[in-house]
Amino acid sequence: MKMIVVFEKAPRLRHIGHLDLMRAMQRALRRSNLPLRYSQGFNPHILLNFAAPLSVGMPGKREIMEVPIEGTMSAEMFKERLSAALPPDLPCLSVHRVDDRHPAPMAQLSAATYEAKLADVPNGLEEAIQRFVAQDEIPAIRKTKTGMKPCDLRPMIYQLSLKDDKLLMTLALCEKATCKPDLLLSSLFEFAQMERPRMLITRLQLLGEEQGVFKPLETL
Repeated sequence: MKMIVVFEKAPRLRHIGHLDLMRAMQRALRRSNLPLRYSQGFNPHILLNFAAPLSVGMPGKREIMEVPIEGTMSAEMFKERLSAALPPDLPCLSVHRVDDRHPAPMAQLSAATYEAKLADVPNGLEEAIQRFVAQDEIPAIRKTKTGMKPCDLRPMIYQLSLKDDKLLMTLALCEKATCKPDLLLSSLFEFAQMERPRMLITRLQLLGEEQGVFKPLETL
């Protein structure tokens, strides 16, 4: 049996890296005395999988991890015991049980929604966004494991809009193609010939795809 855990990484913890986040979760899981499943070998560790790492500096509203357990336990009991062991800025929001044969969240991941809260909104930004997404191609240079490489961002942008002082984005996030919000925003403000304002980017939700429709990953 596996537990799919939805948790928040609050803004106060946004500068905590992924490895530190993993260690914090492992410590909390150990303190919870839950019937966790461990790896085999000389240095057993908790079999813990995250759907997608968060960039340093970015909070996450509904992050997802998979925790295999031994035996059976209700999702409610798991959530209660894990919540008691987590710090206030890393709350457990929901838990549901799945069979061991259920695909890993990372394998189901297709996209994510983001919010960029702007310190100030430049004049003409909404019109610039419309022109930006109307392009057939949006060339950019992104960093990869093998160095800097050119790419086309346009197929990886599913939604981009301005609402009050927030930019809302739905972007590709999977093994085949990933559009990082920071790269998109740099390209947008360069295209618009505007100075990029200060902003806080938050990942709102992870998405999977079912019959061509994006759905919250936690529901698949």
